[in-house]
Amino acid sequence: MELNADFSQRVAVHAAKLPWKSSPMPGVDRRMLDRLGDEVARATSIVRYAPESSFSPHVHTGGEEFFVLDGVFQDEHGDFPAGSYIRNPPESSHTPGSALGCTIFVKLWQFDLADRTHVQIDTNKMAFVADPKRPGVEVMPLFQDSREEVWLERWQPDAQVDLVAAEGMELLVLDGAFMEAGESFEPQSWLRLPTGSSTQATAGGQGARVWVKRDHLAEAPKAPNAA
Repeated sequence: MELNADFSQRVAVHAAKLPWKSSPMPGVDRRMLDRLGDEVARATSIVRYAPESSFSPHVHTGGEEFFVLDGVFQDEHGDFPAGSYIRNPPESSHTPGSALGCTIFVKLWQFDLADRTHVQIDTNKMAFVADPKRPGVEVMPLFQDSREEVWLERWQPDAQVDLVAAEGMELLVLDGAFMEAGESFEPQSWLRLPTGSSTQATAGGQGARVWVKRDHLAEAPKAPNAA
């Protein structure tokens, strides 16, 4: 399966307006944003766990990165409330589920296969700091290596924010809203910018909080079986 698989193009998906689609596990539904592959896929999705739902134990051969949007995600490693940022590297395993229900933004098969770095961050316990180069923007770093950088940004109301995607960029709205290229982005709206592009976003009247990943599209992504 291919969905938004041309990484040379700007892509915007307003996931909150999409219907939920069932996964292979009862009680676990998805809104797909991009995908290369079938059930084993390089995929970016929003996933909803119904209360008392879970997946079978499994190994993440290609790694898993996710941000908890609401509720509490759980596995044998802990309980992760909304605002948690997790990286489960290649060859890690777990049994995910949620007693109360939750929604997560998740990326699969997008790691360096040699990566073994686990990350567990509760962003509710961290502070934003002002970006000295961009008025009206505050940042919260989450992860950085030679392949990519991940962070949160908080934009003040009506702030104009330059987005420079030298080697690709993705943004997901967590709360608030912004305008870009005449298009309105609200919670669960996702924007992917191709390598070498740039644009400007304008925060809404209540500001915006966004998840950002940059510099991860320097090489054309491939489906797992083509890696």
